[in-house]
Amino acid sequence: MTDRIAFVGAGANPNDPDTDGYAMAYRHAAGYQRIDGCELVGCADIVRENAEVFADRHDIPPSGVYESYETMLDETDPDVVSVCVPPPVHAQIVIDCAETGVVDAIHCEKPMAQTWQECREMVDVCQQREVQLTFNHQRRFARPFQRAKELSDEGYIGDLQRVEIGGKNLYDYGTHLFDFCTEIVDGAAAEWVLAQIDYREENVQFGVHNENGALVQWEYENGVSGFASTGDSSLLDCQLRLVGLTGVIEVGVESGPSLRAKRDTDDEWQTLDTEGDEIHFPTGGLVGMALQKLDDILPERVDVPGTPVPYTSRAIENAVDCYRTGTDSPLRGEVALQGTELIFAAYESARKRGRVDLPLDVDDNPLESMVEARLVEVEASAD
Repeated sequence: MTDRIAFVGAGANPNDPDTDGYAMAYRHAAGYQRIDGCELVGCADIVRENAEVFADRHDIPPSGVYESYETMLDETDPDVVSVCVPPPVHAQIVIDCAETGVVDAIHCEKPMAQTWQECREMVDVCQQREVQLTFNHQRRFARPFQRAKELSDEGYIGDLQRVEIGGKNLYDYGTHLFDFCTEIVDGAAAEWVLAQIDYREENVQFGVHNENGALVQWEYENGVSGFASTGDSSLLDCQLRLVGLTGVIEVGVESGPSLRAKRDTDDEWQTLDTEGDEIHFPTGGLVGMALQKLDDILPERVDVPGTPVPYTSRAIENAVDCYRTGTDSPLRGEVALQGTELIFAAYESARKRGRVDLPLDVDDNPLESMVEARLVEVEASAD
């Protein structure tokens, strides 16, 4: 059995030093090419040259290159589509793919969408059409995060009391961390959010505004509380912190290990094994790192047995396996909604200047709306 794979959004030529963005379609494609029975049949990009470079790199025939994704969907009949375009157009493309009646599974880049209404609509339409929708929260497959979850479940730090996250921002970067918080609390629903943000300097990433800094507090129905601090003045020096009754686990410590823990009985922090995985990618030692760099710049893919599998490839493998077996993926849209709701609720709390009870009852992106209404004074960047 062969699954036909297509891509919407090729990304700029990765060999171009002026590339703006991460060309995530290349990482998606590498994941599919690792899986038996996946045939790459088409790609669409509004910049045809980008689609042609992508197709040539991944052995997609010239007949599979398109500028219109609608035409591509109609002519290539894909079973699975990877959506690798900026968030403002995620929703429309995902919905269009689902409504073709041909596509069975969609793997979409994160964050989910530009507005909370669009996020819900994407999931609703795919559920109605019985199309598997997953989002590329690939860090779920990084051992530092997985091992932190395992240790918490084993009672290594006693009963979990609080999850804390830090990073560049809540939306583009924080979506990974909020998503993993849902995993940590075993899918428990959040009940309320209280937040404030700073947005004085324009910070638009992939077409969407992101705050300069934020403080966020929330609580899950199981009694576990949450705290987030973002930006250059973040109060956290790690990506994720799990606070238990008898100890603490930290993931992604600045200038430190990928995973460490300290229990009440420990005199100092203990660095824990992550099997070669770091926060953003597996290292595989110097040889593995060199091979990954070569794979990024050479016209042909570099396949060497024993090199570590990138996290996006692990996510793609999970999405395809769940699609083929009819099982639930941890990347599925319903799960992604839980973490994403906290992001938009934080922005709504800042707009409302008070606590927001969940489920969230807004349709827009509150930060974007505040910028448009000049409720936050944003100084344009010097770029």
